[in-house]
Parts: sequence; structure tokens; C-alpha cells
Amino acid sequence: MATTATPATAAATSTATTSEKKKPVFVKVESLKPGTHGHNLTVKVVESNTVKATGGGSRGGRVSASLNSRAPPRISECLIGDETGCILFTARNEQVDLMKPGATVILRNAKIDMFKGSMRLAVDKWGRVEVTEPADIAVNDQNNLSLVEYELVNVDE
Repeated sequence: MATTATPATAAATSTATTSEKKKPVFVKVESLKPGTHGHNLTVKVVESNTVKATGGGSRGGRVSASLNSRAPPRISECLIGDETGCILFTARNEQVDLMKPGATVILRNAKIDMFKGSMRLAVDKWGRVEVTEPADIAVNDQNNLSLVEYELVNVDE
């Protein structure tokens, strides 16, 4: 016989876990690895370049009125970093306005995306980009993690 939680005990359990939130652990750029997620970083924006959006409203060559009413996504590639290294960050839509050169930003729940064999940092709907007070961060542009090319290798067990 299986036991199920009553709504009262389920609510009590969920409030107990949400009240004991963990402090965010901030990492440095040099510690980022391919295929990882959940990173919190404080970085400085070095440069921001708008990328032309492709394929915004069409599918298979046909454009419908409902798909075309949506604005094409705005995408910008930003070089961000800290004193340990730098990496390209893919800013989307509202994030583009926050990523101004010279700005200090806090990235919460960032993930590593692979693009053409190199790492890119991104924040999706589960994360957050916040502009904070300007910090004195000397970005180490000699250690650009986006210039390292990775190759997917299948391992036989």
C-alpha cells in the first residue's frame, strides 16, 4: 500500500525547505567548464556587439500572422570577465540593454552553452542578470575561455 502526503503536510514540507535558502556561491571565470550550470558570477562587461537575429518569425519558409506579430529576438555577444579570465556572454532581449561596456553585473544561475566547439555563458529564464555598483575589476583578457576549442569524444565503456 502506497502512502501519499496530504496537502497540509506537503505545504509544511515545502515552506520548511524554502525558508532555509542557501547562500549563493560565487565563482571566478577561470573555473567554468563545458556542460555546467548554476553559476553565480560578478563580472565586468568589456565590450558588447549586437548580432543580427536570424529566423525570428518564419518556419519552413512560411510566415503566419501569429508568428510574425512577435518581434525578432535581440541578441548581443558580450565579452565579460574578472581578474581570472574572460568569456563571451550571449545576451538576449532585455539582457542586451543591461550589458553596456564598463558595467559591473551579477549573473545568477548562469549556464555554459557550447557554440561551434567553444564555450559561451548564458542566462535563461531561470536565471537573472543584475547591474550592480561599479567595481574595480581588472579583466584578464589574456585568458579568454571562449577561444579554447573543445571536441566531443565518445568514450567506450
